[in-house]
Amino acid sequence: MQTSRLFEIIYLLLNKERVTAKELAERFGVSTRTIYRDIDTISLAGIPIYTEKGKGGGISLLPDFVLNKSILSEHEQTEILATLQGLAQIQSSDSDHVLQKLSAIFNKTAAKWLEVDFSDWSFEQEDYWGIFKAAILQKRIATFDYYSTYSEKTSRRVEPIQLWFKSRSWYLKAFDLNKQNLRLFKLTRIRSLIVLDETFTERDLLSLRPAESTASPDNRRDITLRLLIRSEMAYRVLDEFSSVVEEQTSDGNYIVSICWPEDNWIYSMILSFGEYIEVLEPEHIREIIRGKAKKIYKQYL
Repeated sequence: MQTSRLFEIIYLLLNKERVTAKELAERFGVSTRTIYRDIDTISLAGIPIYTEKGKGGGISLLPDFVLNKSILSEHEQTEILATLQGLAQIQSSDSDHVLQKLSAIFNKTAAKWLEVDFSDWSFEQEDYWGIFKAAILQKRIATFDYYSTYSEKTSRRVEPIQLWFKSRSWYLKAFDLNKQNLRLFKLTRIRSLIVLDETFTERDLLSLRPAESTASPDNRRDITLRLLIRSEMAYRVLDEFSSVVEEQTSDGNYIVSICWPEDNWIYSMILSFGEYIEVLEPEHIREIIRGKAKKIYKQYL
């Protein structure tokens, strides 16, 4: 993260008389060209940083420079610390490192305003989030087995690009080397993950096809569902449908209208409400749910 690197460069120079661009590049794992761009950024911010070429040269601050924390208001100092504290909660050790240093400079304690826990309530599972984070930062190719919405198992070889959180689930955005385009993979459907020593070069993502979900076939069609959800499930309506409630009936039930791509996930979602839901429209979904309910009933005879 550039901002964290800039703060640490200043901190290092405050404690060292001189340091070379090569030493900084090796410390932060970037190129010397990047370090020189950082120096320009620091200089533009009004901090008296300069470079000397030749033997014994390097990057320095003016001897009488002291980091003046008064250039930031109390509110700005608090906002910076709060932001870094939030980043530290998503396992950013670099942010946590800078947070400790700035807290000392500002003479403030960062408020513990945010806590993030990526674990599941039900069981312990392998930390794919952390593994993919490392693979993304190190630009290492990953292989894994993936299960689609139709329980089809496929082997994938990808260049991990980004972890993405949407609709209460984590996804991996990656370049699929077999299909040669961007794809989204739901983390909970990934198994047998292996991060290889093989690295990749960052691609020009603007020239690629938009990322698409591998959850179901490309020819799935969107349908509009109208659902009657009984008052006993009010908590789930608030959790999952609050923005699409069409009306609430006099007896406290909810009419929900939502557009979803039709696949097995829809049927599972509806059935998860048990007897507290009724599909009002469309008719063919009513028929499918009726058939599945009959099969479930027969299993318990």
